[in-house]
Amino acid sequence: MAAESTPLALPVLPLDDEVVLPGMVVPLDLSDSEVRAAVEAAQAAARDEPGKPKVLLVPRVDGTYAGIGVLGTVEQVGRLADGDPGALIRGRARVRIGAGTTGPGAALWVEGTRIDESVPDPLPGHAAELVKEYKALATAWLRKRGAWQVVDRVQAIDDVSALADNSGYSPFLTTEQKVALLETTDPVARLKLATQQLRDHLAEQDVAETIAKDVQEGVDKQQREFLLRRQLEAVRKELRELNGEQDGDESDDYRARVEAADLPGKVREAALKEVDKLERSSDQSPEGSWIRTWLDTVLEMPWNERTEDSYDIQGAQAVLDAEHAGLQDVKERITEYLAVRKRRSNRGLGVVGGRRGGAVLALVGPPGVGKTSLGESVAHAMGRKFVRVALGGVRDEAEIRGHRRTYVGALPGRIVRAIKEAGSMNPVVLLDEIDKVGSDFRGDPAAALLEVLDPAQNHTFRDHYLEVELDLSDVVFLATANVLEAIPEALLDRMELVRLDGYTEDEKIVIARDHLLPRQLERAGLQPDEVTIEEGALRKLAGEYTREAGVRNLERSVARLLRKVAAQHELGERELPFTVAEDDLRGLIGRPHHVPESAQEPAERRTAVPGVATGLAVTGAGGDVLYVEASLADPETGAAGLTLTGQLGDVMKESAQIALSFLRSHGAELELPVGDLKDRGVHIHFPAGAVPKDGPSAGITMTTALASLLSGRLVRTDVAMTGEVSLTGRVLPIGGVKQKLLAAHRAGVTTVIIPKRNEPDLDDVPAEVLEKLDVHAVTDVRQVLELALSPATNGAASEVPVAA
Repeated sequence: MAAESTPLALPVLPLDDEVVLPGMVVPLDLSDSEVRAAVEAAQAAARDEPGKPKVLLVPRVDGTYAGIGVLGTVEQVGRLADGDPGALIRGRARVRIGAGTTGPGAALWVEGTRIDESVPDPLPGHAAELVKEYKALATAWLRKRGAWQVVDRVQAIDDVSALADNSGYSPFLTTEQKVALLETTDPVARLKLATQQLRDHLAEQDVAETIAKDVQEGVDKQQREFLLRRQLEAVRKELRELNGEQDGDESDDYRARVEAADLPGKVREAALKEVDKLERSSDQSPEGSWIRTWLDTVLEMPWNERTEDSYDIQGAQAVLDAEHAGLQDVKERITEYLAVRKRRSNRGLGVVGGRRGGAVLALVGPPGVGKTSLGESVAHAMGRKFVRVALGGVRDEAEIRGHRRTYVGALPGRIVRAIKEAGSMNPVVLLDEIDKVGSDFRGDPAAALLEVLDPAQNHTFRDHYLEVELDLSDVVFLATANVLEAIPEALLDRMELVRLDGYTEDEKIVIARDHLLPRQLERAGLQPDEVTIEEGALRKLAGEYTREAGVRNLERSVARLLRKVAAQHELGERELPFTVAEDDLRGLIGRPHHVPESAQEPAERRTAVPGVATGLAVTGAGGDVLYVEASLADPETGAAGLTLTGQLGDVMKESAQIALSFLRSHGAELELPVGDLKDRGVHIHFPAGAVPKDGPSAGITMTTALASLLSGRLVRTDVAMTGEVSLTGRVLPIGGVKQKLLAAHRAGVTTVIIPKRNEPDLDDVPAEVLEKLDVHAVTDVRQVLELALSPATNGAASEVPVAA
């Protein structure tokens, strides 16, 4: 514990924002009036007392004096290094400041009590450890600064108080920290405080050195990389000059390329922002490669490229007619579109509200009717670029909208890639197989197409990769699909529906003669005058060798026929030129696969027994003929009830129940033995059991088959029917009339029964088909039975077939 001695009267020498500790020797400038007054007062007092003049060094922080000062002796008065008068003062001991007093001179005099700072000898253990730690820390700090001559002096200090006060020389201590050392009168506590301050400073210095080292290493690396790249550029430039190539620096300068490109305003702003990022990023940064790829994509987009539409309406119609037979609906739609575009252009209405006059059409129909090839013909007729986007099996939403740029390998969506591939902003884009789009955990691509195919939105389409607005309002989108029900309702609502319901037999013959045969002759390596196919042979190929809505199988049959002729010629079995007649088909490509019911022997026909009726259906491949077979179980062995087979859906099962209920309640009126329906089991079967079937349009067909079974009257071979039945016997409307009538015509049926309310749909059926069909529009099942059932024979009603 420090002890205090007798009071002293001393002149005050204030130190502004400075602290002098005992043992320190400091020069002070005498040009300061307060310093000079204190020194002069001390010198005046020393004339009467032995020894050197004494002053009291007191820190003054923000105008406030400290409570403890340092007794200092004036060692020497003279001039400082800069020539100004000065005094050299040595700190001796701590003095606790008391009350004011009087003395000679103009200085402030106070009374002070000297503080005894002696420590016991020997030092306590913790004090000795503290001395050792402080010396080690001070030595480390001095060695870092290169002050080797001071190290020995610090090591020679053994006094605890003097060692602690020696830290007053440390330049890193603040005034507040030095005042704290001054006011700590216990030497051991003061040394502990000085040690902590030195330890904290060394820790901060280590962190600062680590940061400085890392920064320096980064700077050195960047400088080295910059130097190497400059050398690499110089080498490349020399090589280009040696090879006679032009300087390629301009192509590598993205800023120059962006400024030179004809980009829309918003796109230019976004591109220049990315160029700024690229210039700030390192060449080794992955972000740099992402930005370059994005800039390349943006610069390759045809932002202001547009092809001029061909407004020759007659010429466009001639192109469509020359490349596709039939398909009048879609041809008329394209002709209307071009006519409207021409009028808008003439009146300066090319762009209204930021939107241009694009079109979105949905071509729905069975396979092989020319939906995909029609897209290319439309582009040809309009004078536009054509690009096809295959959507079949697409399940990832990013395929439409693109990936975010942060992903490795990110790409723009298929729509943006199609525009880039076309090289213009107004191509004809064929979205092939839009009904085959699926969805899974990666999103729903059909939902992403909503914005693309919406004429009210697609002028500001945003791809996730580009993230700039892309104007799709001038694009003609043609979407193809086989099944209308597979297209989401919201997506279908944004497209104008055009149905392609298949070709008539006459149209198939024209297509085969004008399109398929010339193409297959070229592929078979034959000249047009070497092989000729008669029209009768083509008709038989279309009617008996193929039965389809489109012409794909017909083209395969023509190709097979030509390959056979070419092979026989190469084998020396046939001379060219050769004309293929109808009778030559069986010898060249085998027997027919589809023989009309009317062409078969009566005993071989499907309706040769009671209980079999001919219906009409619509499938994904177009219209088709559907047979319904009914039988009654043996009353002794079969259980009563209704059995349905043929993989039927719920709607078709309900239609069978309705047909059975109608006959049970109205059988007596129709002179049918309805008692059999109560006691014997009824079995209705639809052949082709592996194919799922559903829908209400087989209602009157099942009713006719059951009536035929009960009455024993055969169903007419030349009659096919379609329509929904109600419990009261009403015939209700159905869909797909055109496709069903085309299927009936292909199958050789001559009489067709349809609901009365479907009579307006006959306007869509080709005239040549209606000429060959006897179409009856009915409202009641009784009319159907009168038309479909053959006249009764004696005893026919009793000969009801029994299920085996």
